Amino acid sequence: MSKKPVGHKARKRFGQNFLQDQSVIQRIMGAIHAKPDDALVEIGPGLGALTEELLSSAGHLDAIELDRDLVPILRTKFFRYGDQFRIHEADAMKFDYTQLCQDSKRLRIVGNLPYNISTQLIFHLLNHHQYIADMHFMLQKEVVERLAAGPGEKNYGRLSIMAQYYCQVDNLFIVPPEAFDPVPKVDSAIVRLRPFEKLPYEAESVEQLQQVVRTAFNQRRKTLRNNLKELISAESLETLDINPSERPERLTLQAFIRISDHITQAKKD
Repeated sequence: MSKKPVGHKARKRFGQNFLQDQSVIQRIMGAIHAKPDDALVEIGPGLGALTEELLSSAGHLDAIELDRDLVPILRTKFFRYGDQFRIHEADAMKFDYTQLCQDSKRLRIVGNLPYNISTQLIFHLLNHHQYIADMHFMLQKEVVERLAAGPGEKNYGRLSIMAQYYCQVDNLFIVPPEAFDPVPKVDSAIVRLRPFEKLPYEAESVEQLQQVVRTAFNQRRKTLRNNLKELISAESLETLDINPSERPERLTLQAFIRISDHITQAKKD
C-alpha cells in the first residue's frame, strides 16, 4: 500500500483522495494493460500508487500534477527512471496534450480525477479526441453512470451524448470509499473511454450539436417543443420523425444529430 509522506496532507481544493488499495490498483492495471510502446499520460498522480505500476509495465510515463508540493515527492520517488519519467507541473484543464504526441502515437490517458473538475476535464479531453487512443479514469460513480447511460435512463443527458458521440464508453467496475485515503463520502468507479477512429455518426457542425443538446437538457422535465422552440419548430421536429412532446432523455444520439443538421442546413439556406 502507498503511504503518505510525513507532513503531506490531502488538499480539499485539489479534490485529493489518494488511492491506496493494492487489489484495486492491480485491477485497474489489468484493465489498462499498459505496454512498453504505449504513450502513457497520468493526470493527477498524487502519491504515485498507480504511477509505480504504470512505470513498471511501460518503463516511461508523462505525469501532470497541479499540486506543487507533490512534484518533488514524485521526482524523488521515481528518480531511477531518469528521463523516462517526465512530470509536468500544470493544470490538466489547460494543458496542451498535443505536445506529448510523438511518432504519430495516440495517447493513453489514465487518472484518478478530482470530483470537482471531472466533467469539465472530460469535455476538455474530448476536444483532443483525435490524439487519444483511450482513457481510463477513476470518477465518482454517478459521473460514470452518466457517461455510460443510454436513452430513457435517468442518468442520460448532455455528458452521455457528447461522450458517446466521440467514444465507446465502458463502465468497468465500482471502487469502494475504503480504497482511498482520506475516505470519500461517495463510491467511485472506473470507466474506459475509447475515441472512435471514425465517428459512427457525424454532425455537420459539432458546435451546433452541442448547443442543441445543452438547450434540450436545460430543463430536462420539459418537452422538446418547449426546450428547443428558439432553435427549431415543432413542425420541423415532426418532419424529422421526432415527437415534439417527447422529453430530451428519450432521444438517441442519432436523433439529436438529425435536429442539429436540420438547423445547420436552415442557417445556410
